[in-house]
Amino acid sequence: MAYPENLKYTKDHEWIDVTGDRGRVGITDYAQRQLGDVVYVELPEVGAKLKAGQSFGTVESVKAVSDLYAPVAGEVVEVNDGLKTRPESLNTDPHGSWMIVLKMANAEEAGALLDATQYAALVK
Repeated sequence: MAYPENLKYTKDHEWIDVTGDRGRVGITDYAQRQLGDVVYVELPEVGAKLKAGQSFGTVESVKAVSDLYAPVAGEVVEVNDGLKTRPESLNTDPHGSWMIVLKMANAEEAGALLDATQYAALVK
């Protein structure tokens, strides 16, 4: 599986798509394969302030419950409510199914994350 080059990745298997001071966050294909069929997603409220590495919700699958971790610090400005009714979209389109949008406290923080090549090497 090739990981999209435009995204940055965490060692916790989240991705972030940065545009200006905003970052759209989701889980990677590797994460959804480890989880199996996703049945429920718990996400934060708009306005929640997160630190980098802080848990912002959970993904529940038939196998396990996994915490989600913020790749960068910021404020939640959008939440993908569609995941409440269609959590399985994380399995079918992990890099297209975002969870939250963060207004980043410091856009440079994303620069320290893994690029697609580094992430692919991590999960090999």
